[in-house]
Amino acid sequence: MSNLWDLSHLQPRTDVGLAGDTISAIFWNAVTARGNQIWLREKDLGIWRSWTWTQVGEAVSEIAGGLLALGFTAGDTSSILSNTMIEWVLCDLAVLSCGGVANGIYPTDAPVQVHYLCEDSRTRVLFVEDDEQLDKVLEVRGKLPLLAKIVVFDMDGLRKLDDPQVISLDSLRQMGRAYNAQHPNAVQQHAAACKSEDLAILVYTSGTTGKPKGAMHTHGGLVYAVHGFNSLFPHDDTDEAMAFLPLCHIGERMGGEYLALYTGARLNFVENPDTVPENVREIAPTVGKGVPRVWEKFYSSVTIALAESTRLQQTIYAWAIGVGRQVAEHVLTGQPVPALLKAYFRLARWLALDNVRKMIGIHRARYLITAAAPISPELIKWYLALGVPMLEGWGMTETAGASTGMRPGRIKLGSIGPAADFNQVRLDPQSGEIQVKGRNVFAGYLNLPEKTAEAFTPDGWLHTGDAGTVDTDGYYRITDRIKDIIITAGGKNITPSELENELKFSPYITDAVVIGDARPYLTVIIMIDHENVEKFAQDHDVPFSNYASLTRAPEVQELIQGVIDEVNKKFARVEQIKKFFLLDTQLTAEDEELTPTMKLKRKLVQTKYAPQIEAMYLG
Repeated sequence: MSNLWDLSHLQPRTDVGLAGDTISAIFWNAVTARGNQIWLREKDLGIWRSWTWTQVGEAVSEIAGGLLALGFTAGDTSSILSNTMIEWVLCDLAVLSCGGVANGIYPTDAPVQVHYLCEDSRTRVLFVEDDEQLDKVLEVRGKLPLLAKIVVFDMDGLRKLDDPQVISLDSLRQMGRAYNAQHPNAVQQHAAACKSEDLAILVYTSGTTGKPKGAMHTHGGLVYAVHGFNSLFPHDDTDEAMAFLPLCHIGERMGGEYLALYTGARLNFVENPDTVPENVREIAPTVGKGVPRVWEKFYSSVTIALAESTRLQQTIYAWAIGVGRQVAEHVLTGQPVPALLKAYFRLARWLALDNVRKMIGIHRARYLITAAAPISPELIKWYLALGVPMLEGWGMTETAGASTGMRPGRIKLGSIGPAADFNQVRLDPQSGEIQVKGRNVFAGYLNLPEKTAEAFTPDGWLHTGDAGTVDTDGYYRITDRIKDIIITAGGKNITPSELENELKFSPYITDAVVIGDARPYLTVIIMIDHENVEKFAQDHDVPFSNYASLTRAPEVQELIQGVIDEVNKKFARVEQIKKFFLLDTQLTAEDEELTPTMKLKRKLVQTKYAPQIEAMYLG
């Protein structure tokens, strides 16, 4: 049983990882070296199925051979329009093995977005998950003259489809087997011909302030970054990791697929986004990564379950988590944990905390990673009190993921950690902007030389757009996006993310956007947690007929007001929220108000709900 006061098990091993200066070279070296070891796992019809490195290599070779048979070659682009699944990884590695460029498209994107991304990237072969994704492409393919073939993973419902441009993945693999039989060394020759400086992947930004921009990453930059990742967040071939975030996002691509490829960690795929809590418990990852919303959801589930437990269970938990918090305080301040407190903590784990960890599915986790958005320091402290260190990383699409990261031996709440060893980080003395330089930084935006030039300072540092501070130990802290900092009518500078993070710590709030720029006081737009608020309403006999009526119920309004009142106690009077508005539409990733990673788009929300915002400042 690992202990918070001994974190030596979090130090990276020096004997993991394989040689190669391209992603494709590392992959084929891994297939040779690891052979019959298991790499990928997926749940199919209720049963977990394992893929060895040899099996993955065979599938990738067949898909790559099929692509070559279609005339796909070095420098061509292929896009993947699918949820996170094993086929995504197979096709990604096959494209790279052909010397091609792999681009991911969010499965929630609309046809007009699919058209733009395929056109901008000059996509020649498009992989799609199923009939739903295929329909999007068929709607816009007439405007994509470069698109040669559409390959479908799941042909259910498409058996009678007769379209010469559309084939199944199985058919492509069959073509590949025939091609490889006639050209036995072709795939390996293409893979070996890849150079470090060649373009490998495109990752499009979310486009919250305009059309998405295709960030270009070379093989060499990705290999350099993944080596660095393993020094920051160590993995090895004994680890069980989990893939459930979108693979077209840089976080899952680098911290999931490519890091597991490099280190040999087993990568387990969830069934679908709705089964993540159940699958986490089944997989019990030894290294858990996620965005703040995932960690908030787990905390909420424990909070709700606790409210339904017996008085004795509540009392035991309160004592146990109190002991855990005492241990966490010692760890956070770098003080040794007294022997008696260690003994109490072991008892606390046995009585309650280990059960909480099993309920979430993190009972085997050596540590957890949180990234992609700010997180409440109190939430990190809660996981630490359970006995699991949570390490916060910070980076962006353009830096190939993490540029800073918390060190396990010295966790500072509210900080994103010091600069990663593999890149440089600095603060601009005038603007306070955090800026980055290193080989992991992207090669520019596709087809946008002016935007690429704007992304860098005259001396070659990347503009991140994040304002921050750095302490004497080199630990950085994000204060907010520079463009999001609020200046009230009274001239007070306020960072809305601090308030928003505190609000999202509540199990009843999923997201929040604080308003107040050039206003006399702060207000907030809130997206409730539908499941938890609905349960609250049922438990308290609150009548409602649909989502909108739920948000308007006086009891729900009072519930959220109570959360805001508690948060306001932590802030000065000028920083307190005076009024709020609950979004009365249940949003999904398909709605324009949300990014693909399920964050509210601040500017769009402020524009779309301008009448409701104005109403909070009248009277």
